[in-house]
Amino acid sequence: MMKRIALLALPLCLAAAPTVAAQGAPAPAPAAAQPVRVAMETELGTITLEVDPGRAPVTAGNFLRYVDQKRLDGIVFYRVMRLDWGTPPSGLIQAGTRGDPKRELPPIAHEPTSVTGIRHDAGAISMARWAPGTARGDFSILLSPMHGLDADPTSPDPERAAGFAAFGRVVEGMDVARRIYDVPLSATEGVGVMKGQMIEKPVKVLRVRRVAQPAVQPPAVPPPAPGQ
Repeated sequence: MMKRIALLALPLCLAAAPTVAAQGAPAPAPAAAQPVRVAMETELGTITLEVDPGRAPVTAGNFLRYVDQKRLDGIVFYRVMRLDWGTPPSGLIQAGTRGDPKRELPPIAHEPTSVTGIRHDAGAISMARWAPGTARGDFSILLSPMHGLDADPTSPDPERAAGFAAFGRVVEGMDVARRIYDVPLSATEGVGVMKGQMIEKPVKVLRVRRVAQPAVQPPAVPPPAPGQ
């Protein structure tokens, strides 16, 4: 069976309580991890992602391991979920390792949006999974807001309470994501709710690499007033 969409997350990485030096001074707090940009080159163009290891250290760290070990080179976008509501494009596109033992790393623990604060807005990237704690190397890019995927800790439904694990967003290339969303789908492939959502000719991902963050431009300094 095919994976359902899901956001993976590892159990939260809780930092150990800071130790106290012999003189009684507290140890300095670790610096927050900065966002990391990743360029995903596909047959239809490049999608640039910004993943957030500061807020989603488990899930973003997992994705970056796949990137750094080149495990995402040659994967495909294989699924498009087109929702019947909202203004098109409404839904998501999905890609990943699809259970390939040569590509997949061990599953990660779940990192809910109620902890990370990264919601399922348009452009979000989120892990695919079966049950919470089973995510590996499959992920989705949202073409529209899908806040039903966010965690709801008050829900009696364990799946709804857990939600999916978003860990970043698209910063360039939503037009490419839209082109993938618009490709023809197979009327016969797929199982269960996935039937009719499988791409007829999957879109190949050529390579996925980290790229430099854009330089931060200093604010413009206004010219001095006349007479100064």
